[in-house]
Amino acid sequence: MKDRSSKRPLDYTFQHQWVSETAYYKALNRNFESGLELDDWLFAEHDFYNMLITRYLIISTEDGGMGIKGLRRLAKSIGVKNTETFNQKEDLIHAIQSIMHHENCFNTHLSNACNLNEPCLWRAECKKMIAHWHC
Repeated sequence: MKDRSSKRPLDYTFQHQWVSETAYYKALNRNFESGLELDDWLFAEHDFYNMLITRYLIISTEDGGMGIKGLRRLAKSIGVKNTETFNQKEDLIHAIQSIMHHENCFNTHLSNACNLNEPCLWRAECKKMIAHWHC
């Protein structure tokens, strides 16, 4: 099998290119109105992190669940500091959610159902953990 990873850009190069192209298209959609360049960049960066999280969750579901190593790698890639100090998956997920400005979830009481109306990337994993806590 041919190794294609040698031609793939480095992670930071890929991220920078992805974010800059996305920011460009956001600016294009608003006809390059001045004064919103930083907003375009920050929203594009947020979209990139959401894409990373979504890909991680899809792959972890296919592979049988989340592992602490994979979560640490994901957390580190989106800017969580000192990921090696986290020993619980819930703590890593809370740190990821904080970086993403997402209300921390994984409430431990059955009466505390998820209160988000928007689609939550973590909802399935949250339900699994709550079910495990109450078994």
